[in-house]
Amino acid sequence: MFMNMCSYQVVNEGQAAAWNGYEGRHWADHDARYDAVNSGFNEFVLDAAGIGGRDRVLDIGCGNGQLTRQAARRAGAAMGVDLSLPMLERARERAREEGVGNVRFEQGDAQVFPFEPGGFDVALSRFGIMFFADPVAAFGNVRSALGDGGRLAFVCMTSHQGTDLGTMFGAMAPHLPTPTGEDGTGPTSFADPARTGEVLGEAGFRDVTSTYVEAEQVWGRDVADAVGFLGAWGPVKYHLGLVDPESAAKAREALARVLEGFERDGAVRTRGTAWLVTARC
Repeated sequence: MFMNMCSYQVVNEGQAAAWNGYEGRHWADHDARYDAVNSGFNEFVLDAAGIGGRDRVLDIGCGNGQLTRQAARRAGAAMGVDLSLPMLERARERAREEGVGNVRFEQGDAQVFPFEPGGFDVALSRFGIMFFADPVAAFGNVRSALGDGGRLAFVCMTSHQGTDLGTMFGAMAPHLPTPTGEDGTGPTSFADPARTGEVLGEAGFRDVTSTYVEAEQVWGRDVADAVGFLGAWGPVKYHLGLVDPESAAKAREALARVLEGFERDGAVRTRGTAWLVTARC
């Protein structure tokens, strides 16, 4: 029996509200588009996790569940955990459509989720670990879910500085208030590998490594399509809503001009960057 909105414990109330509101609905309604942005990083995580045919896999912040389903195909069983009911419903739907029967999805806050001690061999995540209210406590709880010799593998955002995404945000910056957070907070909370190592070490992990990786990200079939999609993406939509319509229009126009440089081969394509983090119990 999957848990409903009223039956799970949550400490990260702000994130729960966002991911069960507009943000989560947009990701669920456009799962294929978000996977086109992020799926290039799947193989990095799956290969680093070293999943075997009998392994039990935990996907943290699984969202629409593409990585969970791919992990399940390599594993004995897989479970995805996320705060977002809209995204979990989409994940279950996709699993049924794809015939992946050894996967399940649970709603919960990974920081306090009642995992079975030692119930998993591998924990992984694709950009799902950056928003914990207490990262040490959250990773400590994940650590308790892994048996002796358990492995952890995830990708998280690098700093935006010098990246294509940073260029996109930078184009809009003159027209919007603080369009991105500082490194060490929000989506770039683990942009510093030294901090990542400290957090995971305090949580009980060892042999922590952070490897820089890149993958192509597809934002739309053309500039207009990409601008429309990006403008509806939660963080951008929020900041566009903080300014007057004229400023918002200028921000969109600036974004469109930048994206023209990334349009090729029938799509708007950028190079995404991430840290691939691995650790052991």
